[in-house]
Amino acid sequence: MDVKFNGNLPKAELHVHIEGTLEPELMFALAERNGIKLPYKNTEAIRAAYQFTDLQSFLDIYYAGAGVLQTSQDFYDLTWAYLEQCKADHVVHTEIFFDPQTHTERGIDFETVLEGIDGALSDAKQKLGITSHLILSFLRHLSEASALKTLEMALPYKDRIIGVGLDSSEAGFPPEMFERVFTRARHAGFIPMAHAGEEGPADYIHQALELLKVVRIDHGVRACEDPKLMDRLIKERIPLTVCPLSNVKLKVFETLADHNILEMLDQGACVTVNSDDPAYFGGYMNANFEGLINELGMTEPQARRLAANSFEASFLPDAEKKAWMAKALGNGGGEGKGDW
Repeated sequence: MDVKFNGNLPKAELHVHIEGTLEPELMFALAERNGIKLPYKNTEAIRAAYQFTDLQSFLDIYYAGAGVLQTSQDFYDLTWAYLEQCKADHVVHTEIFFDPQTHTERGIDFETVLEGIDGALSDAKQKLGITSHLILSFLRHLSEASALKTLEMALPYKDRIIGVGLDSSEAGFPPEMFERVFTRARHAGFIPMAHAGEEGPADYIHQALELLKVVRIDHGVRACEDPKLMDRLIKERIPLTVCPLSNVKLKVFETLADHNILEMLDQGACVTVNSDDPAYFGGYMNANFEGLINELGMTEPQARRLAANSFEASFLPDAEKKAWMAKALGNGGGEGKGDW
């Protein structure tokens, strides 16, 4: 870049799992508060355990770590810590995934989870100026019946949950397994999206679009394997919420220098930058942007387009989208200018 990126570019984050923002220090604090004995003697031991070989080995420790989350206050503290990082990284809008089955399967009430997360999101709007939406994700390694039960739990809280997603182990769990769940969710008024094309093939992206009727693809980096699919994504401006550092950590790409996000961007795809599970993958939003600059030679115009795409792909009202897009591109005055 011509001038150094200093992180002030306004951004929206559209692909982050709130349980994946659990830093070792908070994990220890919550374990102590709730009388839970961890199999690690200190935070350094936890960080050492954050060495993964694939998505499944990550998920194993991810679900174990979530066990310290017991009360609404725990979920509030978890979410607030993430939102403070958003403020530091100039993320002005965030659309957060939460995995209720991770908690209800171990006896935590759905309402306990929701009240804590939603309380922090509400406070962040007032105190930090950060807007947000909440997205319920179904765990694809669990049964369709479990997902349907979770959807029923969510219905009374429709005013606080904007959409549904599909995450967890992708290989062997194609989107078609959840067609009936997503049909019911759409009819209930939830916006559909799904993880596809990370571990799984490009065909999973086709399934998510055709069977689940999603409006946004989470990850989607394997779309490049199917030229016709890429043409459709580009022509229809179907967003891909890409997570560069996560992809490298989970060996979707060997190194960040091998990543295809800028290639897809330059082809005209509506790709965005996101952090996924940043406590485990070693980087929040600015770290992902900086990685693309350092390893892929991302230019300032490319970075601004990625930031603008994040607002275009968001579920913000159109007027707010356009205003933030202009600022991200440096055309809106005030924020957006002098960000480098």
